[in-house]
Amino acid sequence: MIKSYEDLEIYQRAYKLALTIHRLTHKFPKYETYEIGSQIRRASLSVPLNIAEGYGKKVSSKDFNSRGF
Repeated sequence: MIKSYEDLEIYQRAYKLALTIHRLTHKFPKYETYEIGSQIRRASLSVPLNIAEGYGKKVSSKDFNSRGF
């Protein structure tokens, strides 16, 4: 049973990929670490963060509707 976004397989895969990308980008040459490396890290984190945000909206809208609003 899915109790939170962390139970979703797609979230777990995206999170693991973001961690891998984070580690790899820190191996970039210094001149790339702060430019393209930073951009790649932010982009890779956006996927699991968007999944979590979308799941939160799903839960909060159900809660909102169940209160009769």
